[in-house]
Amino acid sequence: MEEVIRELRSHMDRSVEAFKRDLGQIRTGRASISLLDGVRVDYYGNPTPLNQLATLSVPEPRSILIQPWDPSVGELIAKAILTSDLGLNPTHDGKIIRIAIPSLTEERRKELVKRVHKIAEESRVALRNIRRDLLERLKKREKEESLSEDVVHQTQDRVQKVTDEEMGKIEKIVAAKEKEILEV
Repeated sequence: MEEVIRELRSHMDRSVEAFKRDLGQIRTGRASISLLDGVRVDYYGNPTPLNQLATLSVPEPRSILIQPWDPSVGELIAKAILTSDLGLNPTHDGKIIRIAIPSLTEERRKELVKRVHKIAEESRVALRNIRRDLLERLKKREKEESLSEDVVHQTQDRVQKVTDEEMGKIEKIVAAKEKEILEV
């Protein structure tokens, strides 16, 4: 049954990592390159990730600097950032694109916290689905391979323990992100 627990941890860890990536794209009052992870630039007809077209840096806590490798793509990058739902306003001087990260209003902070909680709930549902699928497979194996009830119950207890640990990770991440968003 150890392979069942390893598989469960693997699936749940991937789910938690995806959750972290999703939260990285939520804007806080501080500049972060991960804000731009979801931005795709229409480069020769292909939606291309921004980090494949330019060097990204954070020279100050409230600004992001983008240096396109090909200066002709600068306008496309600025347009892609403007049309994203990040609420950022890039300035392009022909060579470099600067993005000033404005302070968040109290109302916007509350919206972002709600969004964090919504994403967290989706991740919790994903973890519960992983647990449910694994428990169904375990019950099926119990019937097919005539596993003892003790082994099945012990495994179910361990599955629940792993699930609780992963849910705890999500709660810690949510608390940290919420604190970061609400920080003035």
